[in-house]
Amino acid sequence: MRPDPSRTRGRGGSVRTGGSSGRARSAPRASATRRWRLVRARSDAVPPSVRRFMRRARQRRLRAALPWAVPAGLLALAAIGAWLVLGTGVFGVREVRVVGAQLLTPAQVREAAAVPEGSPLARVDLAAVGARIEALAPVDRVTVRRDWPSTLVVEVVERVGVAVVPQERQFAVVDHTGVVFRVVAEPPDGLPTLRVTSPGPDDAATRVGLTVLATLTPQLRERLIEVDVDAPARIRLLLDGGRTVVWGDASQGEAKARVATVLLDRESGVIDVSVPDVITIS
Repeated sequence: MRPDPSRTRGRGGSVRTGGSSGRARSAPRASATRRWRLVRARSDAVPPSVRRFMRRARQRRLRAALPWAVPAGLLALAAIGAWLVLGTGVFGVREVRVVGAQLLTPAQVREAAAVPEGSPLARVDLAAVGARIEALAPVDRVTVRRDWPSTLVVEVVERVGVAVVPQERQFAVVDHTGVVFRVVAEPPDGLPTLRVTSPGPDDAATRVGLTVLATLTPQLRERLIEVDVDAPARIRLLLDGGRTVVWGDASQGEAKARVATVLLDRESGVIDVSVPDVITIS
């Protein structure tokens, strides 16, 4: 009879089966498994000298990083600020405030300024805005400035009329440079009439007529009704009471004005001061 291979005889005659042998071999592997556990050491487990060394090392690292950290932080803040100011509508235009406009309405000035609401205030081209507003005929000069955080201030200085030029059934108002900036149905009070064919800053007759106006004395200006410029060398002043001052050309204006002023009290219809050294009264 063959022996059972699953049964073996050990020392002392004991019999072990294959099954019990398998269980006996698996037990040592289970007992050999190690389980690790992390345990936090107490603070006094690290020697004081090591702790001091580590603390000094951290301080050295902080001191080494500090010179770079501060500029980097400032640059980051500057970049954020620039983005807010230039790239967003946080500081955008909320109001266009118009100062000094009388002949024009604030709405007309804002329309000429053409600044969209919400545009970044810092990116508004002030010179371009001023140029667009100065293109309006009544505007002599303009100043545009920013009023943070959200207002654009436009200060307008309008032209001042010095004479009116009759044109058919209307009157063109000109300033001291000859620019026509208004056309009205009735002449404004206090402005003399300037009779020229084509008023404008490039018109020779307009220029000489305004030059004569600028040299008149207050007495002559008070009585003046009209400056008639037939040609640059044929200028006449029409005064109240039907009197006429023959002026000639625009030269020697101050001398002519002084002589004509002295002769205002004389009984005469025509005073010729075209040659101020030789006066003719008739």
